[in-house]
Amino acid sequence: MHIVQLANFYGPRSGGLRTALHHLGAGYVADGHRVTLVVPGRRYADEVLPTGVRRFSLPAPEIPGTAGYRAVDPYRVRALVRRLRPDRLEVSDRLTLRGMGAWARRHGVPSVVISHERLDRLLAQFLLPGPLARRVADVANARMARGYDQVVCTTAFAREEFDRIGAPNVCRVPLGVDLATFTPGLRDPGWRRELASGADALIVHCGRLSPEKHVERSVDTVAELTAAGDRVRLVIAGDGPRRRALERRARGLPVTFLGFLTARREVARLLASADVSLAPGPHETFGLAALEALASGTPVVVSASSALREIVRPGCGAAVADAPDAFASAVTGLLATPEPARRAAARARAEEFTWPASVEAMLSVLGERPAG
Repeated sequence: MHIVQLANFYGPRSGGLRTALHHLGAGYVADGHRVTLVVPGRRYADEVLPTGVRRFSLPAPEIPGTAGYRAVDPYRVRALVRRLRPDRLEVSDRLTLRGMGAWARRHGVPSVVISHERLDRLLAQFLLPGPLARRVADVANARMARGYDQVVCTTAFAREEFDRIGAPNVCRVPLGVDLATFTPGLRDPGWRRELASGADALIVHCGRLSPEKHVERSVDTVAELTAAGDRVRLVIAGDGPRRRALERRARGLPVTFLGFLTARREVARLLASADVSLAPGPHETFGLAALEALASGTPVVVSASSALREIVRPGCGAAVADAPDAFASAVTGLLATPEPARRAAARARAEEFTWPASVEAMLSVLGERPAG
């Protein structure tokens, strides 16, 4: 079976979408399928990745203020996909490539769209008041769901907006985490002491420094803890359009900005060496960064407004209100738990999310055309 994966907003260096596409594609190849990935890039490229996935990069302009994200013209995508002659089409973009479902139907190609975000939340955050955002999202989601054979959501949180409109062709497939790369065994006591700079606890925030991630809440959490007399240090790994504003906000606080870590193993070592990880984004529909922290044996404090409330359980973390004092209280509670217990609980929870299970579930969805 030739599976063609399509995506825009494919991170130039990292990101949850990129990670998911690479692991799913590698799993499909390992199962004996042919996989082609089509993404935007700075220039045209046709290459075979180490996993055996063939990747086409189509020239696309950079979107201002997104730290390198690009979106390719759908016309160019359709022209290439027509030549590729896929047996199945898997689309990871419900906005700029939303018309690919209709294209697939006209050409007799079974199609699946993976909903990696909540449209109603995106509209409410950047453009519209809440009630209007929901109405607009409902219309757009109904049209999109009709265009594809199957809509895949990674969490119940992501599925809520489709259940609200009664879409009949929706299923849930949780993503996985790389349990070999992200492991408690990478904990580095020496590096931890260096990063902590004399603090009793090392807190980490990993991810893109963009508005929807609400990184300022992590900074404000450390301000709360410091004001209460707790000796903590926050290390922020990542880059993005909010970095300068965040550096100003963190002035005078025990906060270190590491910038973007190129090597995944360095990210894994940082997560394993931390005592607590923070994921304050209220719109996360799955949250691979939080799951990678759990796999590294580090408990996570997350926004209860996001899908991460489904993943983080007592013992391995906490889901709390979108307020710095709530995050600070949760951090204090986790640090009061004996370290071996909290680290074991975090790893055990992550082990429930494997990429082989995700691949198997996705192949089941892709394997035959759903009725509809």
